[in-house]
Amino acid sequence: MRRATFSVIHVRRRPNLPSEGWLSAWNRVFRAALGRSGIKASKREGDGATPSGRFHPVRLWWRADRLTRPPVFLPARQIGPNDAWCEDPHDRRYNRACRRAANEPGDRLWRTDGLYDLIVEIDHNTRPRVAGRGSAVFIHVARTDMTPTAGCVSMPAATLRGLLARLGPHTTITIHR
Repeated sequence: MRRATFSVIHVRRRPNLPSEGWLSAWNRVFRAALGRSGIKASKREGDGATPSGRFHPVRLWWRADRLTRPPVFLPARQIGPNDAWCEDPHDRRYNRACRRAANEPGDRLWRTDGLYDLIVEIDHNTRPRVAGRGSAVFIHVARTDMTPTAGCVSMPAATLRGLLARLGPHTTITIHR
């Protein structure tokens, strides 16, 4: 029997530590790493900030060559070697998944460091999609030392796997400044 999904998840920054945060769901609180510039209401491409706002999870992406598919209520897609995310504000595919050859630019989803072994795609800057307002904002695996991200929310792999079992398409992810 599967558990019910979370209705709301809150992400808040730690006082005086803008790139460190707490993710709370129901009565549990988990440590999270945030963007190197903290949380900002006016997110811009390349600013290193995690956007504030209300979002929903869209899809789980995972490295099937490293992990089994986690139980999740979201649509799921395996990450392949040519999967990337378009970060070019001038490209019609901006802030969308795309395929890239090895010599093309873009945020590679197939990484050797394990940070993208599990990715929760969220609906930041999707309706409407505005060029320059930020792309590739995910919830993903954190570095072991919990150093800041480029604008995502990250957490330890074991914590993220536990969270995935309770995430659904109707979960609201609220990121507070």
